[in-house]
Amino acid sequence: MSAPGATARLLRPLRPRDPDERGRVASPLELLTDLCFVVAVGQAAAALHHGLLAGETGPAVQGYVMAFFAIWWAWLNFSWFSSAYDNDDVGFRLLTILQILGVLVLAGGITTLTLGIDEGEGHFGLVVAGYVIMRVGLVLQWLRAARNDPPHRRTCLRYALGIVVVQLGWGGFYLATREQALVAPLFALLVVAELAVPFWAERSGTTTWHPHHIAERYGLFFIIVLGETILSSTLAVQEAFTGETEHRVAVAAVTVGGVLIVFSLWWLYFSREAAEALARAKRDATHVEYLFGFGHYVIYAAAAAVGAGLAARAEYVGHPTDPHLDLVTSAAVTVPVAVLLLAMWAVHLRLHDRTWLNAVPFFAAAAVVLASTPLEVSELVAGAVLAVLVAVQTRLVARASAVVG
Repeated sequence: MSAPGATARLLRPLRPRDPDERGRVASPLELLTDLCFVVAVGQAAAALHHGLLAGETGPAVQGYVMAFFAIWWAWLNFSWFSSAYDNDDVGFRLLTILQILGVLVLAGGITTLTLGIDEGEGHFGLVVAGYVIMRVGLVLQWLRAARNDPPHRRTCLRYALGIVVVQLGWGGFYLATREQALVAPLFALLVVAELAVPFWAERSGTTTWHPHHIAERYGLFFIIVLGETILSSTLAVQEAFTGETEHRVAVAAVTVGGVLIVFSLWWLYFSREAAEALARAKRDATHVEYLFGFGHYVIYAAAAAVGAGLAARAEYVGHPTDPHLDLVTSAAVTVPVAVLLLAMWAVHLRLHDRTWLNAVPFFAAAAVVLASTPLEVSELVAGAVLAVLVAVQTRLVARASAVVG
């Protein structure tokens, strides 16, 4: 007689969570999932780093953009589904673990992805296989939700159907990757298809995501990505210092600049509370969540690219070889920093303050950072500019709080 009760505890109905639940925080399973996803982020950044130093800038950047989309999109879909439906039963845990296994398979194929782009060969097998595994796990989750949530059944089924159809497209993409000319256009087409699925599915009814939970999930992932940036930079600096080099001062400049950049980016991102803006947008039905959710691709990809750039820069200044790499490695730092500043303002900080008083400092800082690219200590200049921006942003936030108070 105890078996049915035990089964009920192991497999509970996957019903919507309360979107106004107090004290909602990331679960241990979500934190574990983030750590596994960041393994793939680290692999993508490492491939970019080594591609830049090898003089294969174009293939390295293209491979990075493609790999990071697969990582980020799977993470985003998992996070928003969990915000709406996480019941932490055995079924949910097992299907989440399936998605984790998928991201680990994907991570194992990232290095060969760049090689495939460079040589025009079909080295996309592991990446596509890992991505499909992750998406299959999510399809099964949506089908569970469709069964147990009648009011949102149509939305859940649309998500499941849309994901399945696009995965068939990724299968066709893999078969076409031996033709190098088809890789970029097919990838772009499938990205548009992936992005269209949530818009189509949510037209049947909005899922019950939790604003504060989503804000925390995005903030935690940003911290983890910055942590990966620090790790990759530290390893590169260590390698540069331990070898025979006469350029220790230059390596030290990269180190100081990197520290200023990373901690300034952290400070700027958390200078405003994202949960407030998301809760207001959900209440007013302005659909800002799409801008916030999708726009973070640029924020996360740029943040991880900063780490790859700092690592490449540290190795180059410690052991300068090809003079051409001086400008390449410098741009590998300044360009993603500038992109990240603009994306952070457009996707996150602008939701709190749309005035030019808030926008001008970010645009000016991005312009100065880009202009510093030809300088020998561009990373140090970028760090100093970001430190000044932190001071300005802190002052603006304090002034806004005083007015509200």
